Amino acid sequence: MSDFIRHRRLRNDARMRAFVRETELSARDFIYPLFVIEGKGICDEIASMPGVCRYSLDLLGPVLDEVEALQVGAVILFGIPKEKDSVGSGAYAEDGIVQQAARFIKETHPNLLVIGDVCLCEYTDHGHCGVVRDGEIVNDETLELLAKTAVSQVRAGVDVIAPSDMMDGRVLAIRRALDEAGFINVPILSYAAKYASGFYGPFRDAAGSTPQFGDRRSYQMDPANGDEAMREVESDLAEGADMIIVKPALSYGDILWRVKQKAACPVVAYNVSGEYSLVKAAASQGWIDERRLVLEILLSLKRSGADRIITYHALDAAKWLAEGEGR
Repeated sequence: MSDFIRHRRLRNDARMRAFVRETELSARDFIYPLFVIEGKGICDEIASMPGVCRYSLDLLGPVLDEVEALQVGAVILFGIPKEKDSVGSGAYAEDGIVQQAARFIKETHPNLLVIGDVCLCEYTDHGHCGVVRDGEIVNDETLELLAKTAVSQVRAGVDVIAPSDMMDGRVLAIRRALDEAGFINVPILSYAAKYASGFYGPFRDAAGSTPQFGDRRSYQMDPANGDEAMREVESDLAEGADMIIVKPALSYGDILWRVKQKAACPVVAYNVSGEYSLVKAAASQGWIDERRLVLEILLSLKRSGADRIITYHALDAAKWLAEGEGR
């Protein structure tokens, strides 16, 4: 009789590994970010994010077809306006680029779930996520504009509102505005635990949202803090959030786990631009097996507590999963 335990019996072949697998990954788990830009004939690959493009609406159809064909769970929209101003008016304009994109998607792909990112940074000439007064990002004055943005997006066809600005009280302001406008059934997916991270650089390149002065540390969270994330999650749920985002993902598996244990709601991990670009850069040099690493990363996020994952890898990962195990 053996005097040690043979754990390898449950790893012996692909059938057994599949039979005992604790965490499953599918295309339905993914949310694909889309950068939509005003103009025509634009499919502009972002230099720092190979494979990711800014799309004008006339060229958006094929990528939406692919999203649906691969059964990716949802898309999240980020808008790039022609003009910016100090109060981000393009964010809440009825003919804003996200509003146009939402109408287009609902006309051409009505069954696709559309999430609207709600923030001002892509639309302000200073690049901050709120109104600026005397060099300070003003919290309460910003809330009204965020609420207007949410309502205008829903009127255009957005199914889920995702506030990413990190102003205090924005979930409550948006919930009240949606309810008053008659949109009581529209859920809020809150970026509750959003850190002031160095992983956002390529996104700011893509969206043209780099702050023109200072940084975002007065409203985004300190990467050193975990308990603070729990307080943010608690307050957002109390204000009316239905789902929670943790951002970034890879360096924050502990936060994902803690949020999932505490929050009795769906939890979403945002596998952000810098995380994507690091993988792409290493793959371009032949240093890693891109397919294997991407699927491992996404699986680890599910294992850490993510119910869904916002990821720029969504289309590639969905294709790889459809092809077979590859793990």
